[in-house]
Amino acid sequence: MLFLVVRRPMRTLVRVSCFFFPIALPSGLAFCTGPVNSTGASATSPVIVIGFVGGLVRHDDPVHSGVQLAARLRGDYPSGVYVEAFENGRGKQAHQKILKLLDTRGDGKLSPEEKQHARILIYGHSWGASEAITLARNLGRDGIPVLLTIQVDSVAKWGEEDAVIPPNVAQAVNFYQSDGFLHGQSKIRAADAARTEIIGNIRIDYKQNPIRCHGYPWYDNLFMGPHIEIECDPHVWDQVESLIRSRLPIPAANGRAQLSIP
Repeated sequence: MLFLVVRRPMRTLVRVSCFFFPIALPSGLAFCTGPVNSTGASATSPVIVIGFVGGLVRHDDPVHSGVQLAARLRGDYPSGVYVEAFENGRGKQAHQKILKLLDTRGDGKLSPEEKQHARILIYGHSWGASEAITLARNLGRDGIPVLLTIQVDSVAKWGEEDAVIPPNVAQAVNFYQSDGFLHGQSKIRAADAARTEIIGNIRIDYKQNPIRCHGYPWYDNLFMGPHIEIECDPHVWDQVESLIRSRLPIPAANGRAQLSIP
């Protein structure tokens, strides 16, 4: 498990399939993953990217970074990748949508092959990050694997557990800040370290380099401070986006995503 304190500004140093954390080391740290593969039934089911917004944010509010990310991915992947942002109170709807997308035979039930060929990535901010882990846990009960979960200043919802990553998740990463009235989960851990890799618990510090979040209500900036700053910080969301894109098919020139076979 890795703990890092990253002070802004940060740089996105992703090159194809590697994720770099620029810290005070000559070479930085890299976490690499291969591209998704096209084998068997997986060729007929899309890669699924689900995002959850925090608080009472609408799923289509363009001010928010999670919504903007979903829009960019949809624009770059008109086919082969399904991307949708949800309100954090709509976890059940997101779950049902995933089950429908995986049902490539259209018979209303998932075969073991359809489940195991699932390629799912889930991200969220605040309550949305908590909902991301709850969704992953529910998919685990269905026997469905998740490639990656990304939490940004995760705040546990009542009755949810956002610190323990379920064993059906292959990799997980947690971005958080520790200041202000509202701050995120500082440490995530794997329920089963043999099955889940915790990429890192990455602390972002805004004391020396505060961000002004334009377009947000004044009371958000006043009362939630750094919790909102991490939500609108483009450097953090560049890292989130790079992690996701490193696990997606390579977009072809004709606009259709082509699965890469190493």
